[in-house]
Amino acid sequence: MSASKPLLLVLHVLSDAHLSQLAQSFDVLYAPDAARCAEALADHGPRVQAVLTVGAIGLSAAQMQAMPQLRWVGALGAGYENIDVAYARAHSIAVSNGAGTNDQCVADHAFGLVIAAVRGLVRLDRLTRQGVWRNDIPLPPNVSGKRLGILGLGTIGQKIARRAQAFDMPVGYHNRRPKDGVDFTYFDSVLALAQWADVLLVATPGGAGTRHLVDAPVIAALGPQGYVVNIARGSVVDTAALAQALRTGALAGAGLDVYESEPLPPAELLDLDNVVLTPHVAGWSPEAVQATVDLFLYNAHRHFAGQPLVTPV
Repeated sequence: MSASKPLLLVLHVLSDAHLSQLAQSFDVLYAPDAARCAEALADHGPRVQAVLTVGAIGLSAAQMQAMPQLRWVGALGAGYENIDVAYARAHSIAVSNGAGTNDQCVADHAFGLVIAAVRGLVRLDRLTRQGVWRNDIPLPPNVSGKRLGILGLGTIGQKIARRAQAFDMPVGYHNRRPKDGVDFTYFDSVLALAQWADVLLVATPGGAGTRHLVDAPVIAALGPQGYVVNIARGSVVDTAALAQALRTGALAGAGLDVYESEPLPPAELLDLDNVVLTPHVAGWSPEAVQATVDLFLYNAHRHFAGQPLVTPV
C-alpha cells in the first residue's frame, strides 16, 4: 500500500483495465462480493478513505462506521438507493453518483425491450428455429403508434421519449409533479397513466418510496393488449402480480432488465414466452462503463483537491 495515495475500497465488479486506471490515483482494495468486503473491512477498514460501489450493492451505516477515515462514497451509474445517504451526510461523508454517464445506453436498451416485447422477437426466434413459418403464427402488433407511458420522466425517461417520437408513439408520463419544459401529457397517478398507455415503461428510481408502484391494479389497467417494460429497479414492479397477468392473458407481454430476485432470475417468469428478460445490463456498455469510471476519477480529483463534486447526491 502506498503512503501517498488514498485507499479506495471497490465493491463492484470491474475489469482489470479499469482497476489499473483507478490504481493510478488510488491504492485499490478490490472486494466485489460480500465475503471479500467483510475481510477488507476487518483488515483495512480504519485506513479506507473512499468507496466505489453501485446502487444495488450500496453501503450501509455499519460499513461506514468500520471506516473512520471515510470521506467520500462514489456510485457507478445513477442509482444510489442502498447507500445510507442520511448517515453519510450526518458524518460529513460526501456521496456522488455517475449521473449522465449511461443514459444513452439505458435508453437504447429500454427501447430494444419495447420492440422485443411488443413484436415478440424472442418467441419468433424460437419458433423460426423450430421450423414454424409465419402462416402459423399470430400477427405481431406494431410498435409505431402505440401510446408509451413513462413512469419517471427524468433524464433517461426523456431520452426514451425521444426515441419513441421517432416511432410516432404518443408519450405520456407520471412524476410526483409535472415537469417544466416538456410537451408530453402528464398524468397525476400511475393508475391513470396505465389506463391511457399501451406500453408502461418504468424509469423511476428504486427504494422504499417506489416499491410496487406497478401493482395488480396498475397492471390490470393496462389490459390484455398492454405491456410492461422495466429498466429501473425490480422493486418497482410487483412480480407476482405481473406473472399472474402474463399467465392469464390479462397482460400481453413484458420486457424486464431488472427484477426483485436479482441476481437470481425471476422464477415466476422463466417458463413464460411473452416476457423478455435481460440480466440488469441496460446501463452496461464499454462506452458507458468507461464514462462512469472517468467521472468517478474526475470527482476524486476534485474531492481530494477540496473542490465541489460535479455529481453530488
